[in-house]
Amino acid sequence: MKTILILLAMSLSSAIVNQQFAELYFDKKVVKFPDTKEGVLLKEYVRFTNTGKAPLILENYKVSCPCTQLVLPKDPIPPGGRDSLLLTFDTKGKSYYQDREIVIFTNTRKKTETLRVKVKVI
Repeated sequence: MKTILILLAMSLSSAIVNQQFAELYFDKKVVKFPDTKEGVLLKEYVRFTNTGKAPLILENYKVSCPCTQLVLPKDPIPPGGRDSLLLTFDTKGKSYYQDREIVIFTNTRKKTETLRVKVKVI
């Protein structure tokens, strides 16, 4: 009985260690826009790769200001697959240095990934 429990525990721990996850790798994690006049809508595509061994799902995101938006891919990204996010930043009503953090909820081991947006609004 003791041997069976030990074998069961070993096989369970092996399954946990070998669990496959998606991994999100951004080509750049900080998007720096050039100095911009107030009132301009800035846009940039942010490229990324799934470097993991399971399909990558970008579920949702959170920002502190509605001036920053993302358009996430609707379909899972296969292992080794590349895609992009559409990032927009609305400078209307903004001035001086702007620095925003975007938290993206994923199915990676860490569960979240972050992007930053920086721009000086004139």
